Amino acid sequence: MSTLQRPVLIIGGSGVVGGQAAAALRRLQFDLPIAIGGRDLAKAQVVAQKVGRAIATRVDLDRRDLGQPEGAQYSAIVVFVKDDGLNSMRYAQDHGIPYISVSSGTFEIGPEVAQFIHAATKAPVLLASQWLAGAAVFPALVFAKDFRTIDSIAIGALLDEQDMGGPAALTDYNRITGAAPAALTLTGGKFSWVNGEDAKARYRSVDGVELEATAYSPLDIVSLAAVTNARSVRLDLAFSESASRRRGEPFSTEITIAIDGVLRNGERSTMRHEIVHPDGQAPLTALGVALAVERMLGLAGGAAPQPGLYLPESILDPDYYVGHMREFGAQFRQT
Repeated sequence: MSTLQRPVLIIGGSGVVGGQAAAALRRLQFDLPIAIGGRDLAKAQVVAQKVGRAIATRVDLDRRDLGQPEGAQYSAIVVFVKDDGLNSMRYAQDHGIPYISVSSGTFEIGPEVAQFIHAATKAPVLLASQWLAGAAVFPALVFAKDFRTIDSIAIGALLDEQDMGGPAALTDYNRITGAAPAALTLTGGKFSWVNGEDAKARYRSVDGVELEATAYSPLDIVSLAAVTNARSVRLDLAFSESASRRRGEPFSTEITIAIDGVLRNGERSTMRHEIVHPDGQAPLTALGVALAVERMLGLAGGAAPQPGLYLPESILDPDYYVGHMREFGAQFRQT
């Protein structure tokens, strides 16, 4: 059986975001087999039937073999839950297949990095724990093309209080915001961890309303710092009411990106862009993961990556990513 005839195993695929990721992957790659993995087999079977050309399997993260039957074969593994024991990563390495992680905070990727280093030639590993799996990083990289040099990138993200998603997403949010001693920022060319008053910020929503926010550090900070050479990079998160809900509509999700620097024509400028998805954060996260899967399998953007440690922006084209964001309902506006 060729690799692409084997299903992609989505661990946590029966959850809110995982299920949407499976649907997005089906939309991008109609013939690609998918396996919906979860603790509750019946729930996984419902999602598998809805997605089509998909199977369901019970996953036990406490076991090195994930509780999979002997002879089970997959083309890649995506993990939507925090796997504290890293058995999902070991399983991918044992079978030489791509591994995609989306639930680790910047401060807690050490175990994954160490596990990769000690099996560096076995499988490609993608750390995709950027905000909404890349929904801020890739637009920022597209907008950054207008600049010769960049002094600062300031990202604001609004997560509506009604838009947390499922239990796994809530667990991740509580763990990252509660366990992290501070948030990573880049200021004046130096990385630092900020907390207390230094972490507080104001977020200006797309309708002009200002909300309380706080510094947050998914992998966007290190990704953008490495690619753009910006002197300062910061992401502030507001967990509040979205502009759409203030209008009496359902919740949405918002991202603002302000870039300050010198344009290609030599003029100094600050450009601010707004991104809104009217259906909230889940469709954007799902899309980001689906794009990562097809890239890791060599189904788009070039040949499948060799064993190595990757960040999404190191293998995915920003214009391709942003084009799909628009196709999947994201609305862009420059202000």
